[in-house]
Amino acid sequence: MTIKRLEHVNVVTTKLNEMVAWYEAILGLTSGPRPNFPFCGAWLYTDEVPVIHLVENTQLDRVGSEAALKLEHFAFSAKGSEEFERRLNEYGAPFQKIEIQETGLVQFHIADPDGNHLHVDFVIDE
Repeated sequence: MTIKRLEHVNVVTTKLNEMVAWYEAILGLTSGPRPNFPFCGAWLYTDEVPVIHLVENTQLDRVGSEAALKLEHFAFSAKGSEEFERRLNEYGAPFQKIEIQETGLVQFHIADPDGNHLHVDFVIDE
């Protein structure tokens, strides 16, 4: 068996609409079809792949950065770092930009509205 790629990330949120808007505006993902589950949620796509699954849970008192135990981060590889940095600045989204010469990558570390840490990686000098 060989793992080929990360299929998707499932994120529980109490801010479904805000999270959808953020992932669309910041990462350029697109809301798309999802199965008729018995709970509210959204699937966000890049190309034809639903890479972010959001699940709304209004019963939780803590999610994202407020939870004691959670996934530390997830990451995407992407193209177009200058365009992405412009988008972050236009949106007013805080970010940390780190160049890692050893790996040849520049990373943009950001947090979604629930405080989940993610980074978007670009090849330096792409």
